[in-house]
Amino acid sequence: MAGTASHWRREAVFLTTMLAIETTGIGLSTLFKVATAKGLNIYPFIGYSYILASLLLLPSLFFTNRSRTLPPLSLSILCKIGLQGFLGSIYVITGYVGIKYSNPTLGSAMGNISPALTFILAVIFRMEKVSFKERSSVAKVMGTILSLTGALVVIFYHGPHVFVASSLPYVNFRISPSLSSSNSDWLIRGALFTIQGIFVSVSFILQAHIMSQYPAAFTVSFLYTLCVSFVTTTIGLVVEKNNPSVWIIHFDITLITIVTMAIITSVYYVIHSWTVRHEGPVYLAIFKPLSILIAVV
Repeated sequence: MAGTASHWRREAVFLTTMLAIETTGIGLSTLFKVATAKGLNIYPFIGYSYILASLLLLPSLFFTNRSRTLPPLSLSILCKIGLQGFLGSIYVITGYVGIKYSNPTLGSAMGNISPALTFILAVIFRMEKVSFKERSSVAKVMGTILSLTGALVVIFYHGPHVFVASSLPYVNFRISPSLSSSNSDWLIRGALFTIQGIFVSVSFILQAHIMSQYPAAFTVSFLYTLCVSFVTTTIGLVVEKNNPSVWIIHFDITLITIVTMAIITSVYYVIHSWTVRHEGPVYLAIFKPLSILIAVV
């Protein structure tokens, strides 16, 4: 009985934590949408946020690993973390570009593809087994089909509005006319979120592999956020080379958004690493479809 109670407590902790992470993530997307209207550029936003997040994680390295015996931080592991950082940079950039030119609801809806692709990749890399004799496997397969179908419906559906809030024009199942000039624009935005979903899924699989070799959530998260900051800042300096003023941050909603992003990110990836180590990459991805409900609310 004690073992069962302990198991349920642990599952409740994982469940509550993931729900909190998804909720704060959607809240941050909405805050970012407001900040872009005030002139916040994507590249300084990501670059500054991730470097601040890595600084917030830095002190933890001196306290969390003292009582543990870890394998050496080899060049192979560093390269894998670097690769994950590159993948993370791409999906963070594409995701926020998509949100900037559409809305958090569309981005959340397109998040449906992440659990499907993560499950497919987990099966390919033998992190998950499929047996049609087991209900859990059948449920995962059906969920994968429904997730992919739902994502396609979101991209190609152009019917009437399902959710409308007069004071919040970005809370719609469809993008409002002011944000969507043509069907091709809609498809481009859907494609951006699709690319994001693919890279998120690959990143989850790689993260699970890294944590199996080097189970130190704070160290991996610190190196990851540092890498994302470097990659996104480098890309931003190239893309915005003729517009250096975008790197100047004012004491308004833009600074609040960056600091909020840094705090959430520093916790976000530690929890992700912790969850993927104990529950696997598919568990991490299955909470993504909940974000569409959270975003609409």
